[in-house]
Amino acid sequence: MRRITFDLDVLRTFVTGVELGSFARAADRLGRSTSAVSAQLKKLEEQAGTPVLRKSGRGMALTESGETMLAYARRLLELNDEAAAALHGAELEGAVRLGLQEDFGESLLTDVLGRFARAHPRVKVEVRIARNAELLERVASGRLDLALAWEAGVATPHVERVGTLPLRWIDVAGAGSVWPREDGEPLPLVMLEAPCIMRTAATTALDRANIPWRIAFTSASLAGIWAAVAAGLGVSLRTPCGLPASVRALLPHETTLPAVGELGLCLHRAEAESSPAVERLASIITQQWQGLALAA
Repeated sequence: MRRITFDLDVLRTFVTGVELGSFARAADRLGRSTSAVSAQLKKLEEQAGTPVLRKSGRGMALTESGETMLAYARRLLELNDEAAAALHGAELEGAVRLGLQEDFGESLLTDVLGRFARAHPRVKVEVRIARNAELLERVASGRLDLALAWEAGVATPHVERVGTLPLRWIDVAGAGSVWPREDGEPLPLVMLEAPCIMRTAATTALDRANIPWRIAFTSASLAGIWAAVAAGLGVSLRTPCGLPASVRALLPHETTLPAVGELGLCLHRAEAESSPAVERLASIITQQWQGLALAA
């Protein structure tokens, strides 16, 4: 079998185009002409020996081989960037205080901290998992250097919107769905304790749709929410991120419950000009987030 060595610049163009949803935008982002990007994609397909993109309306979509290629391309680029950071950024020292939503405790935190620690072993990272209001308050008071929090209409001085995730009704996995109800009773909701962005979004959407509801279960943590939903006590409203196998996110065509839209995600910094360690961690979080958002 002929040995193939993929060109990392070509892979970076491919991944960037997919993540931006446009190879024209990828050309702008990477400082290349559209013809150069087209040539790179042609080279990638020649190396892969199979099409990785197909026409879809006015744009392009991944083929099955393209989906496989995307996963490997991300891994190759991450390893390349990690090696570069380790060689040229090993001098980074100090500490970074990071705040995250509980939703990202497993789905994002492990990969982010692993990559950062391997590249910058001299930097100490302190992590706090908390609700939105607490994260924003800690950033504003300087007790956190960086926080990944839901967009809640409350801005801090140094905030960057990194993307969105769809809001989905969450029901028990498998048989025994809580909705639709046949007994005419109000829809039982399983929610975090107020104040909660998603709790407000859920009740507002149900009121607008004239669907009666009641709060059947409240919890201070997501673990309690997942346990209650899995037990069939009610439905919840979250993003598809970090769901355990015992529950599932209902797609719009699977339910008559009202669509709720999307929820933005923001990266908040305590300072306008953060330390190199904070900026490097922020960069890794953004990269990992892009992959997580596509998977969701």
